[in-house]
Amino acid sequence: MPTQFFDGPPREKLAPSGGSAAHAVASVGATYRGRFAPSPTGPLHAGSLVAALASWLDARAQGGRWLVRIEDVDAPRCVEGLGGVILAQLAAFGLAPDAPTVYQSIRAPHYQQALDDLINRGLAYPCRCSRKDIETALAALGRTRVRGTELVYPGTCRASIHGQAGTAWRLRTDFVSDPNAPTIPWQDRRLGHQSQNVEQTVGDFPLKRADGCFTYQLAVVVDDAAQGITDVVRGEDLADNTARQILLQRALNLPTPRYLHVPLVLGDNGGKLSKQNGAAAIDVSHPLAALNAAATALGLRSVGPVSAGVASGGNVTEALATWVQEWRHLYNCAGD
Repeated sequence: MPTQFFDGPPREKLAPSGGSAAHAVASVGATYRGRFAPSPTGPLHAGSLVAALASWLDARAQGGRWLVRIEDVDAPRCVEGLGGVILAQLAAFGLAPDAPTVYQSIRAPHYQQALDDLINRGLAYPCRCSRKDIETALAALGRTRVRGTELVYPGTCRASIHGQAGTAWRLRTDFVSDPNAPTIPWQDRRLGHQSQNVEQTVGDFPLKRADGCFTYQLAVVVDDAAQGITDVVRGEDLADNTARQILLQRALNLPTPRYLHVPLVLGDNGGKLSKQNGAAAIDVSHPLAALNAAATALGLRSVGPVSAGVASGGNVTEALATWVQEWRHLYNCAGD
């Protein structure tokens, strides 16, 4: 599986981060690099096509490069061969990456290097707590989990197992000397100003699990920096991860991309359409029809005929070009 990495955006072209004077956000324009990063736990569905189209449009509207990364770091949940299926689906919709695809499953040494750096600087510690241990500790503190929110880690192992073997590793969220930290302010290009106190709402979050798998948070931060990603465009359900990722970027002295979280496609039950609630694989035999539905979800207009008999590849190309112009206007992009 081919890989390609970059040194990242030139440091002299960094611009002030939205809402965070102490950090920097990657620059845009000629150095723009965006990415679509699906997990191969199932084929693309209507919701994931929306995210793919949005990230592709943003890269094209900015005159930048669009990369695809297969996020298969969580091996127990991933299905072998699905990375290739996803790439074939993207190709059917005219969404071709500008560099060889990166697979996280061969990147473990880089994640371990980042973790070792955090450990050596006292920013990560071993943890033996199971999920039940955390729930018990929170109950003893009189704190109950609100449905749909994070199970906040109470810091049980921060100081209690020094010299003992841990089964997982967590980031210390209190490492920043700023009295307001770990409250992380950031600016979303669609949602506007956002802010989260990571220690209070999440707690010290895991970097490596007890089963040996590196977590999404660590892998995505390391890989975004390695690929020089300047802009992250993804579904709104992932907005809650952003503060954690910015905090981890600070801990690893990495640049912070700009963020844009796009609307979600909802299922019949009103929740996010996902593989977990039975979302069907997207129909690649009628690409223009599927793309029109995705574009509509993003606030763009339908383009051209959508019936099965006339959904030709040529129409797909024309539709994509039209949506690039609409996207450029919608998000005030500085394109070519």
